[in-house]
Amino acid sequence: MRRALELARAAWTEGEVPVGAVVVMDGKIVGEGFNRPISSNDPSSHAEIEALRDAAKNLGNYRLVGCDIFVTLEPCLMCAGAIQHARISRLIYGARDPKTGACGSVLDVFADARINHHASVTSGILEEECGGILKRFFSERRQRA
Repeated sequence: MRRALELARAAWTEGEVPVGAVVVMDGKIVGEGFNRPISSNDPSSHAEIEALRDAAKNLGNYRLVGCDIFVTLEPCLMCAGAIQHARISRLIYGARDPKTGACGSVLDVFADARINHHASVTSGILEEECGGILKRFFSERRQRA
């Protein structure tokens, strides 16, 4: 999660919402990413998607069986779907997202028995740090507006 926080800070320096993600297999980072929808003009360029793409490229497979993903913010519905389709084993996230969180806050994709793959979900890891960076980012933006 510490590396995901570093990536979130990198997103902030690029003017993106500070969210970072890493994909881990056997204790080793195999993919990483941070939010880039503004700079890439791509609404799907969330941290999780970027990390999944990087891991799939590095492992040579779109199925990431046996991998875990660490994310600083609870994934949205799009990202939860991508995590599900990649067959990620475990999702670990920091801060809850009470507006768009799809892993327990607004929706709970992985709790729906109709879905064919369920990652185990752990929330609240380094929650204050993960939430704090987002609060500072948005506070700074409001002050400039």
